[in-house]
Amino acid sequence: MPDVIAVIPQPAHLEPTGDAPFVLTEATTVVVDGRPDLIGIAVLAADLLGRVGGRAVEVRYAESSPSSASGVVRLRLVESLPPGDEAYRLTSRSGRIDVEARTPAGLVRAIVTLRQLIVSAPGGIVQVPAVRIEDAPRYQWRGLSVDVARHFVPVRDLKVVIGLMAHYKLNVLHLHLTDDQGWRLHVRSRPLLTRLSSSTSVDGDPGGFYTAEDYADLVAYGAVRGVRVVPEVDVPGHVNAATHAYGELNPTGEPADTYTGIEVGFSRLHADLPATGPFLTDVFSDVAAMTPGEYVHIGGDEVLTMEADEYATLVAAASAAVRAAGKKVVGWQEIAHTPLEPGTVVQYWDTRVDPAPFVAAAQAGALLLMSPGSKAYLDMKYDASTELGLEWAGHIELRDAYDWEPSTLIEGVPAESVIGVEAAVWTETLRDLPALTQMLLPRLAAIAEVAWSAPERRDWDDFRVRVARQAAFWDRLGLSWYASPQVDWAR
Repeated sequence: MPDVIAVIPQPAHLEPTGDAPFVLTEATTVVVDGRPDLIGIAVLAADLLGRVGGRAVEVRYAESSPSSASGVVRLRLVESLPPGDEAYRLTSRSGRIDVEARTPAGLVRAIVTLRQLIVSAPGGIVQVPAVRIEDAPRYQWRGLSVDVARHFVPVRDLKVVIGLMAHYKLNVLHLHLTDDQGWRLHVRSRPLLTRLSSSTSVDGDPGGFYTAEDYADLVAYGAVRGVRVVPEVDVPGHVNAATHAYGELNPTGEPADTYTGIEVGFSRLHADLPATGPFLTDVFSDVAAMTPGEYVHIGGDEVLTMEADEYATLVAAASAAVRAAGKKVVGWQEIAHTPLEPGTVVQYWDTRVDPAPFVAAAQAGALLLMSPGSKAYLDMKYDASTELGLEWAGHIELRDAYDWEPSTLIEGVPAESVIGVEAAVWTETLRDLPALTQMLLPRLAAIAEVAWSAPERRDWDDFRVRVARQAAFWDRLGLSWYASPQVDWAR
């Protein structure tokens, strides 16, 4: 058995049993009940096992497979588990692996753990150590926000990101779809947004946008892997791409010029213009209709040229449009300065400001999503010598991304008001997938453990050993990553 069981994030309970390991052979099969919602998960498990083992793995229905068969990975739904949709139990021993969960989502998390347990032994043997794991996440929201507005990220690259998220049990892909530099999602009611405002990026680099079919493909791809998509249309600031496409959103009635810089705070909507209300209603209705998940993000950040009353009016209008479309509202932390409906999610990012509005928002029933720029903004440079990234929130080495506690981040906010943790990666300096993964890895694994594992299960010295074993996986995928000097990498 390996000296380190390198599962990330750290499970709630992991016990090596000392039994002989499960060995993948040509006879290995995945056995599942013949339910449509489980068959796709079984195919995913077989594909993962087959890729690692170098041989095809068959899926069989439980009804036609003897219960005593050897070489079986058995997937099943059970009730005898801790509460929560993502709770699971995994028991591995010679000849058999039992994977149990309350829901299909829990089975997906268990399969990810199984994938991480697989090791290569001498003689070309591929095996799984004998262990018993019982696990469930600490937080229900474990996300990554990807800015596709400043530099466009093609569907194929986002699928790589989704795969990495799933590998570390992150479950929310928050897409920052609109900003001053470009509009990245086609919406039926306002076709000029992508026709006129999608071709630009920072520094004049090529742009792009997602069609309705592209977006549906991303949503479906993520769903199979336990990752839901939360779309963000950023208002009432960061709207230069919108005001370039639709001049009636400007007081002059003239379209704004395109913008390819990286400054913030100069663009805005206007509450007193006749076009503003219908724009908010129509766009958010369209985006909500395209999104199966329960949340839509309204942005709300860095509106630097607007009075508080007008800002509150526009946040209320955007929120009302989202709720009228049957969705729940998420917004950046600035919306906490306005009246909010209970259940609204406030995404906290700037730790330098007065915490009082967030305490008040929590007391009024809002939920806090923790994305502190100094810990979780993964476009920040690792150190002063890092070529990519920005530095406004400081440098974030691997341990900085790991050593923080979400429940005590804002003094006075009760732990039960914290819905989860979300990393963010902004793309001012990131132009392609290698640049993106260079900034995400290894820090994404650290954030994932903060979001999933209980504080008493997290330990930096233990994590740095486990994360070192992830390098072989990243190399196998051909991904660019940062070899933090804080870790003794096993390459």
